[in-house]
Amino acid sequence: MIVYFNGKFMEKEQVSISPDDRGFLFADGLYEVIRSYNGYLFQAREHLDRLSYGATHLKLGRTDFSELEAIARELISRNRLESEDATIYFQVTRGVAKRSHAFPSPAPAPTIYAAASIFDSTAGDKKRKNGISAITIADTRWARCDMKTTALTPNILANQAAVENDAQEAIFIRDGVMLEGTHSNFMAVFDDVLVTAPLSNYILGGITRNFILDLCRLENIRVEERPIFEKDIHLASEMMIVGTTTEVTPIVKMNHTVFKTGKPGPMAKALQSAYRSGIETLTGSL
Repeated sequence: MIVYFNGKFMEKEQVSISPDDRGFLFADGLYEVIRSYNGYLFQAREHLDRLSYGATHLKLGRTDFSELEAIARELISRNRLESEDATIYFQVTRGVAKRSHAFPSPAPAPTIYAAASIFDSTAGDKKRKNGISAITIADTRWARCDMKTTALTPNILANQAAVENDAQEAIFIRDGVMLEGTHSNFMAVFDDVLVTAPLSNYILGGITRNFILDLCRLENIRVEERPIFEKDIHLASEMMIVGTTTEVTPIVKMNHTVFKTGKPGPMAKALQSAYRSGIETLTGSL
């Protein structure tokens, strides 16, 4: 596999990361995952804008990473993934410096790593067709979930709890509000209205989330960005998660209890269809 590391393309095995890298020592860094559909980079600029947003708030040495779009295309080409479904992973850390909690001065050059991998969507297709099981879990994360940092320990523990409960996702709950999943945004349908948590420091501004909301406006689907209270979720007719790799995936079981009919509902199916049509329009090749 050919990857990108600090200005060079090389075999993955050749990458050497310093033990003094602050990403290794402190999880002092950010990441993004871009989906590639047959060589088309889905919402690439939006992903890189979010990376810049995180870099600004994390006060990294630089905030403009626009060159990564060309690097992503080169990785797709060098790894012969032009006709494949793939993902491109980017990670940017503050760089290499003597271990100290305070920012190093002068600021080191950020460490930048990128890799493109084939993405097997077979399992995801089955989940989207049949729906998934999810659990709810207390949100123990810090209060800056709007930054896509590499510090994912609470997400890892929550996702493992889902796995141990034969579920595929865990939905974080803070102060009685259902916020988002461990690697996805959460949505529900109330009286034919698609509802999702408003943007705040407690959720990640999902790229697919925004794409879905734009599709809803085009399809004349009513949308509300407001809190979804756990106590009211029984009033919903559908639940679903959305994300880069999950696309639109219905939730048909919550906390071991079948939700409603136990099958994907009409809103989820309509959004899945609109999503695929949107991708086809963007790529012109699916």
